[in-house]
Amino acid sequence: MIDFKLEPQTAERARLYHAVAEQMMRPISREYDEREHEKPWDFLKAVWAATHQTEPRVGAGAERSGPKLRNLYTIITAEELCWGDAGLFIAIPTAGLGGAAIMAAGTAEQKRRFLKPFDGGEPKWGAMAITEPGCGSDSAAIATTAVRDGDNWVLNGTKIFCTSGQMALECSEGFVVVWATVDKSAGRAGIKPFVVPRNTPGVTVSRLEKKLGIRVSDTAQIVLDNCRVPLDHILGSPEVEVEHGFKDVMATFDATRPIVAAMAIGVGRAALDFVRDFFKEQNIPIRYGTSPRRLTAIERDFMEMETQLQAARLLAWRAAWMLDMGQRNSLEASMAKAKAGLAVTQISQKAVELLGPLGYSRKLLLEKWMRDAKINDIFEGTQQINLLIVARRILGYSSRELN
Repeated sequence: MIDFKLEPQTAERARLYHAVAEQMMRPISREYDEREHEKPWDFLKAVWAATHQTEPRVGAGAERSGPKLRNLYTIITAEELCWGDAGLFIAIPTAGLGGAAIMAAGTAEQKRRFLKPFDGGEPKWGAMAITEPGCGSDSAAIATTAVRDGDNWVLNGTKIFCTSGQMALECSEGFVVVWATVDKSAGRAGIKPFVVPRNTPGVTVSRLEKKLGIRVSDTAQIVLDNCRVPLDHILGSPEVEVEHGFKDVMATFDATRPIVAAMAIGVGRAALDFVRDFFKEQNIPIRYGTSPRRLTAIERDFMEMETQLQAARLLAWRAAWMLDMGQRNSLEASMAKAKAGLAVTQISQKAVELLGPLGYSRKLLLEKWMRDAKINDIFEGTQQINLLIVARRILGYSSRELN
């Protein structure tokens, strides 16, 4: 039985993070959307100081005591903070997707070694580099290479759309987890993750993307030119196992896709709450319990928005709960990600539509939320890829049989 009654500690944290979203994030949301790539250092340092000695941040993955339902706790936190501002949330110092990869693929010793710096000190970031110019949704087509040379691995290739890639390579003790192939002939089985710390010779940020939304968060292109890392910086085993190939990539996504779903839900809830308050101010009623044929078009649209948001939330909570219970959640993680990405895109667009010219105006944050929403339908696997995964899981087909 799935019980989503929150622990008192988790419920209290949710209220705390909502206050942070409302009082610290909303007031600077527009400013840092306009000033793309500039960092709100006062906010970032304050959040780091307040959180780095308590629970692990989203993606940090530190193994320490805390709430029993840690992943459920994480997505509730993500929803609350993305209600404030999704871009600022992504910009918060954490081990990020790199930390999630270490937790999914690393040994116990590697988890302690690479994640320990995130216990304190100055703000730090981790990042993950998987997407390439010739390899988008098909992560199995990775062309970046890793060749053993004595006591080192030598990495060569170009990675794009690396979230927080710049900060991870500039902050003290930051790192990027780079996915590269150790054996192209082995296909998916040859793809392995490598931890590349900041200041490693041969790794550079060559470009920052200018984006539609989440503009305060940096999205970097990273070039690896004979980048050398020690042998023990490969996460897990260096052996190529055909039967278990690519499992670490999938395990990482199983953990992070529910978080992305929660991010989407936070943005969608922000738009929905704003529309509800606007209707209340304008004395436009939403008549719950009324026959559908007696409802106005506005009422039907608003109720449909609420329904889709609640459905997405339940899928995300289920995927996170399964992970907390040690159950395989590949199907549920992809379902949550696909549903939430589509739902928030539709909800935010409908919210702008319902308010007409006001919704389109930059005087309100509504148009920003619509722009911020779309990325949730793209990163961590596009809508189409996640629906394909869902179909494969339900029908029992392999990637070769259904693509």
